[in-house]
Amino acid sequence: MLTLLGFAMIATFLVLIMLKKMSPIAALVLIPALFCVFVGKGARLGDYVLDGVTGLAPTAAMLMFAIVYFGVMIDVGLFDPVVRGILKFCRADPLRIVVGTAVLAAIVSLDGDGSTTFMITVSAMYPLYKRLKMSLVVMTGVAAMANGVMNTLPWGGPTARAATALKIDASDIFVPMIPALAMGLLFVLALSYVLGRRERKRLGVLTLDEVLVEETEKEPVTETETVLVGAGSGAGGTAKGSGAGGPAGSGPGAGAHPGESGRPEDDALQGLDPHRATLRPRLYWFNALLTVALLTAMIMEWLPIPVLFLLGAALALTVNFPHMPDQKARIAAHAENVLNVSGMVFAAAVFTGVLQGTGMVDHMATWLVDNIPAGLGPHMAVVTGVLSIPLTYFMSNDGFYFGILPVLAEAGQAHGVSAVEVARASIIGQPLHMSSPLVPAVYVLVGMAKVEFGDHTRFVVKWAALTSLVVLGAAVLFGIV
Repeated sequence: MLTLLGFAMIATFLVLIMLKKMSPIAALVLIPALFCVFVGKGARLGDYVLDGVTGLAPTAAMLMFAIVYFGVMIDVGLFDPVVRGILKFCRADPLRIVVGTAVLAAIVSLDGDGSTTFMITVSAMYPLYKRLKMSLVVMTGVAAMANGVMNTLPWGGPTARAATALKIDASDIFVPMIPALAMGLLFVLALSYVLGRRERKRLGVLTLDEVLVEETEKEPVTETETVLVGAGSGAGGTAKGSGAGGPAGSGPGAGAHPGESGRPEDDALQGLDPHRATLRPRLYWFNALLTVALLTAMIMEWLPIPVLFLLGAALALTVNFPHMPDQKARIAAHAENVLNVSGMVFAAAVFTGVLQGTGMVDHMATWLVDNIPAGLGPHMAVVTGVLSIPLTYFMSNDGFYFGILPVLAEAGQAHGVSAVEVARASIIGQPLHMSSPLVPAVYVLVGMAKVEFGDHTRFVVKWAALTSLVVLGAAVLFGIV
């Protein structure tokens, strides 16, 4: 009975969130609470939830302060030189532009938010693709795959969900996976090179001056169609936090326009709004060293990740915005992301608490173990990696990590495979997941790029699935899973 109720609870949760009948947070709370009553253990619900919250509090703290930290770093201009350097590197060479798209998306993905990554990447690169008549699905596909690999960062979502669902430290999942994920990112860059060569062969190589002359001869450039301005309105949408307080602008006033500098090429190389009020150029090297130190401490495990980001966010806010009103404004600017992510984590405490406290997960794991061929049992980590590719595409991360992963982990432990190995394998499907129709950020990507979702899907699915398989192969080769 517990086996049937467990699968029924997971199925109900998945159906409701996939049909958008309930929000993930509401479903994570209400569905398990209801099934806890069905099981006959409603009186123990409070104990299950409190046990879950106690175990998940460090993960929630890590996510909260990581989002604030990287949001502040974008606000103050830490990534501006990187964006401008990539745009200068790209010039009007299709090969360089495609590779630059992958590099830019990977770097901006450090903030852990897919929507922000796509807004900044498309705002910077769209005008180049548009003016050179390059394939826009190449841009969306490359950006989604690079972000998918980087989305496995501990504060990006999947790793935190896996850690939350199995009550494992996020660093134990992510740090050993770095070599395999690096191979995945290298594959994305190599694929970008191949796709860029195709575009170069189709279009040739022009200089920015030639593009400007060609466009001027065809039609006059209007104020709202600025030539190759990275943050211009041609991106087809507004950027998160645009204007004075955000990392990327939108619209005619977001960046420099031709005529401001007297050099169209200079205007072509503007990526982020160079005039936003939150910039702190005098503190650039402080912020860069702080970020390097923070990431180094995380990899070396000098302190727990939540403590590192708590200290980093507090220090970044205090030094960059010493006045209290400015600090409050920066926190408020990123409050929506913080609330959504931390709320999800604490809501997951109800789901995982009921699933484990009632014994449903044990009964489901037993059933699964009994039905898995004996030859596959010792390879449950690899099985999990393979399953994560289609399952995270056809269901949300919430459904997979909170509903399916605990069962796979229990089944693996029955065959001597540690939960942490299964957790590492579970993040392998993320390059494909970031193009799933269940991911809101992908609609930001295709919307700003003015690409049909079906065209994006047809292009990216095969390459993203191959990227995931490369990560899995590397993880097996390096003995990580």
